[in-house]
Amino acid sequence: MSFLKKIIGGNCPNCGKTKLFYDKGNIFLFRLPKMKNTCSECHYNFHRETGFYFGAMYVSYALTVAQMVAVMVIGLLFNISVLNMFIAITIIAFLLFTFNYRISRIIWLNIFYQKE
Repeated sequence: MSFLKKIIGGNCPNCGKTKLFYDKGNIFLFRLPKMKNTCSECHYNFHRETGFYFGAMYVSYALTVAQMVAVMVIGLLFNISVLNMFIAITIIAFLLFTFNYRISRIIWLNIFYQKE
C-alpha cells in the first residue's frame, strides 16, 4: 500500500486494514477525534512512545498555514477586504481543526513508520 493511500485512507501503516481513528470528533462540541491504541488486525502500536505526537503539531501548523494562505490568495484574487479575509480565515480554521488534527497524526505516524 502506498504512502499516500495510507494517509488518505487513514489506515494502519503496517497492514492498511484498520482505521486509526474510531471517532472523528465534533467541531461544534469541541470534541477531538479519538485514536485507537493498536491495530485490530496486525496489533501494530499506534502510540510509539510518550510525546510521540508532539511533532504532529508542526504538521498541523503547516496544514493550517497552507489553508490560510489559500484563503488569502483567493481573497486577493476577488478583491475581498482584509476584514472579510480575516473572518473567512477564522471560519476555515475553525471548521477544519478536527480534520487537521486527524490528518497530521496520520502523516506523522506514516513518516516514522517502522515495520514490526
